[in-house]
Amino acid sequence: MFYYLLKYVLLGPLLRLVFRPRIEGLENVPASGPAIVAGNHLSFSDHFLMPAMLKRRITFLAKAEYFTGPGLKGRLTAFFFRSAGQIPVDRSGKDAGQAAIREGLGVLGKGELLGIYPEGTRSHDGRLYKGKVGVAVMALRAGVPVVPCAMIGTFEAQPPGKVIPNIHPVVIRFGKPLDFSRYAGMEHEKAILRAITDEIMYAILSLSEQEYVDRYAAVVKAEQAAEKKERKFPRAPLS
Repeated sequence: MFYYLLKYVLLGPLLRLVFRPRIEGLENVPASGPAIVAGNHLSFSDHFLMPAMLKRRITFLAKAEYFTGPGLKGRLTAFFFRSAGQIPVDRSGKDAGQAAIREGLGVLGKGELLGIYPEGTRSHDGRLYKGKVGVAVMALRAGVPVVPCAMIGTFEAQPPGKVIPNIHPVVIRFGKPLDFSRYAGMEHEKAILRAITDEIMYAILSLSEQEYVDRYAAVVKAEQAAEKKERKFPRAPLS
């Protein structure tokens, strides 16, 4: 109930007023039945803009840190994310990917829409990064179509680290559903999973027209953070 209160009364009208989003290709999102909506991830506001504009309810897999904050603020944040249709997924540890797949398949098994960001994390520089294969595993195991989606303008509206969004036009663009039924039963083939994921990412790229980087965003972020730390605290030369 609170999900629809947020969507139609509290948050949805505010998002429409602030961002004035333009929706393209909404007819490509199935009106019923399970499907995956796979999109780029440029901004914290992505979590709320797409659900507010879709006619159907969509459930996203979100990082567990949004649900485990301390104190009253942490509890309120967790309540808000759950009410907005987010499912916490622990991204740490070797079993993180399997946990995400399990949760995603649970949503699809109920005939619902599942939202996922194949990059695995927000883009820190506005570019599109290599997708992780979990989206392909879920598409094959559940036998569902994948609808590519591009969020355009949300990086400029609310880049990483910015709390109060800028007033900036936003476009939400949905592409035609991708059918991978020809690969049924091949979810354990690494080459197939990579090919499916790359096809999904290419569809997102065609919609978003971002610059593409054939590396994982989390790896690039970690490298840049290490370089920044090294510049700030350079190692003493060995004597």
